[in-house]
Amino acid sequence: MGFFFQLIMVVWSCFAALFLSITCHLPVVLGDTYGEDAAALIALKNDLQNTPASWEKYDPCGAPWDGITCNNGRVVTLTLASMNLKGTVASDIGSLTQLQFLDLSNNPGISGQIPQNIGNLLNLTRLMLLTCSFTGPIPLTIGNLAQLVYLDLNSNKLTGNIPASLGRLSNLYWLDISNNTLTGTLPVSKGNSPGLDNLLKAKHFHFNKNKLSGSIPVELFSSSMVLIHILFDDNQFTGQIPSTVCLVKSLEVLRLDRNSLNGSVPSNLNNLTGIIELNLAGNKLTGTLPNLTGVTTLNYLDLSNNSFDPSPIPSWLTTMQSLTTLVMEGGVLQGPIPRSLFSLPSLEILKLKNNRINGTLSLDNDTNRQLLLVDFESNQISSVTVGLVTSYTLILYGNPICVSDLANTRYCQLPTQVSDSYSTNLTSCGNITCPQGQKLSPQSCECSYPFEGLLIFRAPAFQDISNSSRFTGLEYQLWTNLSLAPHSVYLSNLYFDVNDYLVAPVDFFPSNGIYLNQSEILRISSYLTNQSFKPPSGFGPYYFVSLPYIQQGASQAKSFSSSAIIGIVVGCSVLVILLFLLGFYALKYRKRAKEAALNPFETWTRVHSKGHGDAPQVKGVRWFSFNDAKKYTNNFFEGNEIGAGGYGKVYKGTLPSGQIVAIKRAQKGSTQGAHEFKTEIELLSRVHHKNLVSLLGFCFDQGEQILIYEFISNGTLGESLSGRTGIWLDWKRRVKIALDSARGLAYLHELADPPIIHRDVKSTNILLDEDLNAKVADFGLSKLIDDEGTGHVSTQVKGTLGYLDPEYYMTQQLTYKSDVYSFGVVMLELVTAKPPIQRGRYVVREVKAAIDKTKEFYGLEEILDPTIRGETSLVSLQKFVGLALQCTEELASKRPSMNEVVKEIEAILQNEQFNERRSASASTNLGIPVQGIHQPYDEQISGKGFSSDEFKYSGAYAFTSHVEPK
Repeated sequence: MGFFFQLIMVVWSCFAALFLSITCHLPVVLGDTYGEDAAALIALKNDLQNTPASWEKYDPCGAPWDGITCNNGRVVTLTLASMNLKGTVASDIGSLTQLQFLDLSNNPGISGQIPQNIGNLLNLTRLMLLTCSFTGPIPLTIGNLAQLVYLDLNSNKLTGNIPASLGRLSNLYWLDISNNTLTGTLPVSKGNSPGLDNLLKAKHFHFNKNKLSGSIPVELFSSSMVLIHILFDDNQFTGQIPSTVCLVKSLEVLRLDRNSLNGSVPSNLNNLTGIIELNLAGNKLTGTLPNLTGVTTLNYLDLSNNSFDPSPIPSWLTTMQSLTTLVMEGGVLQGPIPRSLFSLPSLEILKLKNNRINGTLSLDNDTNRQLLLVDFESNQISSVTVGLVTSYTLILYGNPICVSDLANTRYCQLPTQVSDSYSTNLTSCGNITCPQGQKLSPQSCECSYPFEGLLIFRAPAFQDISNSSRFTGLEYQLWTNLSLAPHSVYLSNLYFDVNDYLVAPVDFFPSNGIYLNQSEILRISSYLTNQSFKPPSGFGPYYFVSLPYIQQGASQAKSFSSSAIIGIVVGCSVLVILLFLLGFYALKYRKRAKEAALNPFETWTRVHSKGHGDAPQVKGVRWFSFNDAKKYTNNFFEGNEIGAGGYGKVYKGTLPSGQIVAIKRAQKGSTQGAHEFKTEIELLSRVHHKNLVSLLGFCFDQGEQILIYEFISNGTLGESLSGRTGIWLDWKRRVKIALDSARGLAYLHELADPPIIHRDVKSTNILLDEDLNAKVADFGLSKLIDDEGTGHVSTQVKGTLGYLDPEYYMTQQLTYKSDVYSFGVVMLELVTAKPPIQRGRYVVREVKAAIDKTKEFYGLEEILDPTIRGETSLVSLQKFVGLALQCTEELASKRPSMNEVVKEIEAILQNEQFNERRSASASTNLGIPVQGIHQPYDEQISGKGFSSDEFKYSGAYAFTSHVEPK
């Protein structure tokens, strides 16, 4: 009775408080929380999905809620970074008038405009909204936040101009509005109108990757400023570099590259005596090269691809004792190379290709041992002296010496890679294999679910990503600063993207157990997004992008929320009814058991229906018992095993009819749950096409998840390209494989009802049959598009690194064009025979950087698969690569549809056949026999050619699920 009396008093107290607030205009206090703050948080909760479980509690400050910090009942901190939130931010947030810290970062599902009344938060010192999907303009009212120190709006979809009102933020230290679609000019103060030149305490101007235009105002900079980072790269700025930027003597990083700046470089640039990185590449700068005499701190210098006057290598370059990376490409340098340049003690990377350097290149044993790359491609070097010890990569391709003395040496070949990419050492853990979704912790050598993300460094003072001491130092700083267990941080597959940003995938592992709890995710993400973490020297400015972390197995906090109170009262009222129903169920149990014997889905419906709907709706596939599956595989005999992966193993089996099948058995504890298993069954059973692997049946019996497919004899495309299958794919066959795969995906997008997005297109999910026809596989991650024609679905990011659509990754808006991007990466694999990310090198970036339409093979000699170089049509290669790059455009709106891709590849293949027939005819007329290596598809391709019907969609289709073959 005492409990129910207290419950009644709680309800009465809330009612009385509400009554007083309405009639007497008194503030409400909900438990320990000030009423207006509680109301604002409830409004925020109602507009957002996936808020923490603790937000169901009765009292935000007293309970407390995760991400909320209070002081005397007033909310002062609201941090919900990396919570996979979706929805919009309620305008009621402006009622949190005591709020000092607001961080909603790394929630791409948050969209809509930033509320104007955010300007009411006059005590706010940090506003962190990076990597969301906010649209519209930056609110003018942000200029009211006089206490603001940090403002980070990076990586949203903001449009419009930079508000001049930001110039009133006199305490601002960090201003990051990069990676949006902001336009217009940079505002400077005029009369009573404020401007960015008033931000005299700011150390960071990060405006890169927008569409800002006009000239950079001379008035923007002054000697009173304390800026250390100016990131204006990848915009549309024109005009001259203002000489006033050289008055900011505190400057450490200046990136003005990838604009349309013109005129000469300011003569007082050498006043920047503390600068570490200077990047002016990709502009229209003229005049003489800048004189940097006395700039002794410079680590990274890039002056490439401008229109400077031809010049010998400046003498001041040989005095740069701190220089690690020198990039001066694009025709400005001429004459001999000074021998002393190679003795610079810190120099690691030297890129001087496409210049007019001549004479003798001297690289003797006195050469700096730190050197990793010396690139003199396409110069005029006629002789070279190389020491006995050459630990660096030397590139002389395109020089006269490669026609004579060194013609057959490695120096005259374009290397497939320059250096390895660092990865955390796991050799002490042996050969442990983790279930799908889990990774091996370097700290414990046990499998667990790490919190994954990307550290993106926008101005690193180096380009070497193989230096173990540099990156073990980064790991040490991460686990130390974040108070994590030693060695609980894992780095791998580092690479430089198209903007020369260093992308470092990072995993944070739990110290105990296999999951991180929600509060740990919040703490790690917030620490990184609000710049509390300071990386080691040389890494420069960064930002953090996280992948969604779905907490599983964690206990859900319970408390006296209003719904819980109502539930208790109602529960007590119906107790007798429940007891009656329990008895009724016992009487019916025997009948249900009998029905289960006849209904193979009864177990599914009973156990898995919650959150996953009813049993799978299947068409044309059989249900097999577990005993059937054992019989077909000889009790899962090890000799019948043909593949294995994180999900489980695949066995070769034989049905009673004699048909050979592939039987995929999920391992115990597999991370593919009932939902993914059901999705794959339903999709495979209802979609049929010759370029999709057919599902024949499945088993959901005795706790087993088993899928039975048609047997595909020649493994995956990825294996053939890597050489593991021993099957050689010539150029025409690769184009045909691309066509087969594209047709399959086009069918899913346009002819399936409802349409389907595959979501995991990659070379290991494309299987090759006995005639090397391609079939798309693995539909466990696929999504139906049935949202009234919007063409997209909001969903957490899933897929494979290297193939992921960057727009989907940032916005969580999955579209048909996400498959197009992944398919474009596969097309580049067909050209290069390389995985998308290999030792830090991203194939999309490498191809884009290498393309030169004036050169043979499109300028792709160094990355083109050597096995097809001699038999590849230049025209078809150009069209194929051009199409692949269209597919991998960063913006989805610029990519073609899969139907358009099919038509383009059909045209390429038809052109190849026409050229082949013409060549064959010419050879026959000259009496020359046509010869070639016999392939399993010789008759199909070379003998018969393709019929016109093969260039149309087939009406029959199906799918499969991929497991890595052994």
